[in-house]
Amino acid sequence: MRYDVAIVGYGPTGMALAAFLGQLGRSVIVLERYQGLYNLPRAACWDDETMRSFQAMGIAEQMLPGTQVQPGYHWVNGDGETLLEIEYDNPGRCGWPQQYMMYQPHMEDVLDRHIQSLPSVEVQQGVTVTGVTEGAQGVTVSAQRADGTLMRVEAAYVVGADGGNGPMRKHLGGALDDYNFMENWLVVDFEMRRPVEGLPSFRQVCDPKQPIAIVNIGPKHHRFSFMLDPGDTREEVSKPENVWPRVRDYLTPEDADLIRVANYTFTSAIVDHWRKGRIMLAGDAAHQMPPFLAQGMVSGIRDARNLAWKLDMVLSGYPDDLLDSYQPEREPHVRFITEKAIKLGRVQTMRDPVKARARDARMMAAHAANQAPEKLRYPALSGGMIATYGDLLPQGEITDGTRTGLFDDIAGRGWQIVTRDPTIPTTLSDADRRDWAKIKGGTTVFGPNALTDTSGTLTRWFDDTGCDTAILRPDSYVYGISNTAADLHSQLAQLFTSLGLR
Repeated sequence: MRYDVAIVGYGPTGMALAAFLGQLGRSVIVLERYQGLYNLPRAACWDDETMRSFQAMGIAEQMLPGTQVQPGYHWVNGDGETLLEIEYDNPGRCGWPQQYMMYQPHMEDVLDRHIQSLPSVEVQQGVTVTGVTEGAQGVTVSAQRADGTLMRVEAAYVVGADGGNGPMRKHLGGALDDYNFMENWLVVDFEMRRPVEGLPSFRQVCDPKQPIAIVNIGPKHHRFSFMLDPGDTREEVSKPENVWPRVRDYLTPEDADLIRVANYTFTSAIVDHWRKGRIMLAGDAAHQMPPFLAQGMVSGIRDARNLAWKLDMVLSGYPDDLLDSYQPEREPHVRFITEKAIKLGRVQTMRDPVKARARDARMMAAHAANQAPEKLRYPALSGGMIATYGDLLPQGEITDGTRTGLFDDIAGRGWQIVTRDPTIPTTLSDADRRDWAKIKGGTTVFGPNALTDTSGTLTRWFDDTGCDTAILRPDSYVYGISNTAADLHSQLAQLFTSLGLR
């Protein structure tokens, strides 16, 4: 059997890509070297954009039991004095709470069940990829099963989502842009036996003697991360008898069970090219970042959503160079997050006591003056498949008079013309209507005898951007905004030309 897409790796990025492609009806095979799901936590949280992706898969509600909405983020110094307090939006711009703490095994269980229910997706675990050969019409992946038998997979495209040390990055070759950021951390996870009063939910302890991150990872689990000293050895710090003294101010063995001890070297590096012919990289295979903004896993899920609809269109006969827009769209976003995370991490983990005291004084003065830090906003897409704007369309509650719910569920997904000008649909030319229908585009109108923006989210967005109409991509990013029929026609012509329709 020949598949549309072969995915190497069944972590969150590979799972998300398999889910998106499977929902589109694409034949997909996933090759994973481990024989089962990892079943231990790694990532700690996700944001409202990630929840919107789960909403698109139809599994958002199933994710909730393994999550806890996080109201804010608290920094203290070594003496426990507050340096910084950040409040998260609820809801965020994607219609869900801005920050969720989560238990990753639950997330992967939900994703796995969903993927296994998709008839066009096949998951092969316990399979190690040994070679990849690209031909004119597709790619051959050679692999070995756990029992030693060999297998060959034929696919039109291959996506490597197998992490920074997997074979796909090595196969693609190219240079690695290394940020020369390297820190060793001890990460320990606990399953709670009982509630513990005063246990921090999301706290950064900026102590030059021992930087610590304390986070809940879902309703029943908690994580402590300790920056290691140069003389620490992995073997010694990982022993349970050496872990418990590190957390004695917060937990005892009567409070919780130690379920995981891991030593991480936080690194930051970005591959110089994410595509070579019919082979692409996503997630950690393409980029690695430190965890200080908690964006590693969710960046991979963004990669998956960006790539899925483009692969679907190319497999439907649209120009292959549509895939060339993947890296130009995603890399600037990844670089922004990586550089911000490094900068943030260096502030949090300052080991020089003199510099740390100066940091504390500066941040405590700002906090006393109620100078809240500016909310971090990730940049809009600036290249690739964008005419104007390039940011996410915010999502709020709307109604069609019969149903009330979040925008994506009521208006539908895929290409959309979203407008508050009811005359706009009547201004499309016959050619526009023909080509719009070819890409299965829809039209969403707000106003009398149309949809109602019950939350006011879209109304505020139209007002803030100064536009009346937007062209929405299948991944909820805005291709272009306009105020006139002429501008809309021009943007549609640009879109259709890029898709080879004109």
